[in-house]
Amino acid sequence: MLDNRKIKKVLTALEQLYQDTTTALRFETPFQLLISTMLAAQSTDVRVNIVTGSLFSDYGTADKMLNLSLAELEDLIKTVGLYKSKAKNILATCRLLVDHYGGEVPLCREELMQFPGVGRKTANVVLSIASEFDAIAVDTHVFRVANRIGLASAKTVLKTEQQLMHNIPQDKWSAAHHWLIWHGRKVCKARNPVCNNCPLTGECIFFGAQKSPM
Repeated sequence: MLDNRKIKKVLTALEQLYQDTTTALRFETPFQLLISTMLAAQSTDVRVNIVTGSLFSDYGTADKMLNLSLAELEDLIKTVGLYKSKAKNILATCRLLVDHYGGEVPLCREELMQFPGVGRKTANVVLSIASEFDAIAVDTHVFRVANRIGLASAKTVLKTEQQLMHNIPQDKWSAAHHWLIWHGRKVCKARNPVCNNCPLTGECIFFGAQKSPM
């Protein structure tokens, strides 16, 4: 893991690169953000936005979504990965929201994680974007980039989140989540990272290892 001086330098560079970025998911309410984030697992944000563009126009609230049968919802979201299990979880979540929360999404991690298909990452995404809650949601991009650079040195998502929370100032947690996602999409890609177009190579542990003699 990088030392404090290098971590600060990396964070400063990331903030300069991605200071105006936010989620690529399109939504108007916390409910729509929750559903979009549930759909985004193993699917691209671009694909999810295509699906929700039509879905939310007719079924943009929990009570309206419950007008759909399971088969109807499956048909509407069938182009996203794992659509059958997602459809089941979405309808179960909508039922809980309507019956116990008046159709409104509770902005509490523990409550969010009680909904079917909602794990810690999804809960953190909703909280960090839809409220003032400081959180770092560790998806595949954040996990890969943080551990490659050296902002974390962990083998699990939870440990990575904990290390990032320790190494990043709390008021930067939510923003840093987006910085790392966008850096993973644009530069630090899974299979072919564009290291020659990365301003972090001077600090990056992954890059340093590639340059080290065998």
